Amino acid sequence: MKQSRFLMCPPTFFGVEYVINPWMEGQIHATNNELARAQWQRLHATLTEQAGVASLPPVRGLPDLVFTANAALLYGKRAVLSSFRFAERRPESQQFASWLRADGFEVHELPSDVYFEGAGDALFDRAASVLWLGHGQRSDIQVKRYLEEIFHIEVQPLRLRNPSFYHLDTCFCPLEGGHVLYFPAAFDEEGNAAIEARVAAEKRIPVSDDDALHFACNAVNLEGRIVLNAASSSLSEQLRRRGFQVTTTALTEFIRAGGAAKCLSLRLDEPLLSGTNGA
Repeated sequence: MKQSRFLMCPPTFFGVEYVINPWMEGQIHATNNELARAQWQRLHATLTEQAGVASLPPVRGLPDLVFTANAALLYGKRAVLSSFRFAERRPESQQFASWLRADGFEVHELPSDVYFEGAGDALFDRAASVLWLGHGQRSDIQVKRYLEEIFHIEVQPLRLRNPSFYHLDTCFCPLEGGHVLYFPAAFDEEGNAAIEARVAAEKRIPVSDDDALHFACNAVNLEGRIVLNAASSSLSEQLRRRGFQVTTTALTEFIRAGGAAKCLSLRLDEPLLSGTNGA
């Protein structure tokens, strides 16, 4: 079996230096750099047990570059580069574009007036040929047609209504076998209806407020293993009953900035789904 690949960026210059989401409120210069490095290294070590991990060089002045999931949406060897809503993060795009091109990706750039924050807001289902798109906080609904045209895949929009869950990957995680880990309160009524219509009841795993606030949905799913910051005993048991191995690795310093395991890693080899074209 081919080994999965991820992109991570060392937290050399990570810190909360501005406020662009509710998690950052009151956290300016409050991160413990030594602890952040140790937590990142544990996540890196955990992923390298099952996958290859490439490195994006850190850049002084770009503290959120560490959140590589926001770089782009990748499928096959095509990449749709992020177009960040906040000016503080826009300089990251060139760093991501240069790395992806050097790695052999065909990089597509969106119009400057269309906001899209990559694999933070666009997640491939693990059983159906569907791309779930979070919008309403960071990414625009207008990006839907661009993703459909570039990847030739059906896009299911989900409106995010809670500013604390500003990216789809903070509150929604497609899992192997068609299961979905999600926080219903993060979505509007139409979004929840779409999830319920597409995902069978026995495949849906709604999380509690407490699990959501500990970023349980911001998880990395590697085949039968789920890597995440923390999970309650109840959630862990639900996942184990469905055949998943749960691995927790504390990422509390990164949660100060609004991210955890999924935000800190970008999968470079999304499995191609039947009926789509990611060439």
